[in-house]
Amino acid sequence: MAEEQGRKWDRCLADSAVKLATGLGVGIVFSVLFFKRRTWPVVFGLGVGLGMGYSNCQQDFRSPYLLHGHMVKVSKSHTS
Repeated sequence: MAEEQGRKWDRCLADSAVKLATGLGVGIVFSVLFFKRRTWPVVFGLGVGLGMGYSNCQQDFRSPYLLHGHMVKVSKSHTS
């Protein structure tokens, strides 16, 4: 049980970091290209990234019985 919680926290933090970085990058690009280097597109992008990360973490922690499957190959034994 504790091991699964650790995995969920790891996935949550990694996913949130990726979404924050993506939001920051998109905000910077929009700020430079379209909005004369204003700061609000950067803040908006960070907020969207943070919100998406939080939503995904909330969904992951609310589904306690969801098991992440692994592909298992079953070998057939020939019995004669």
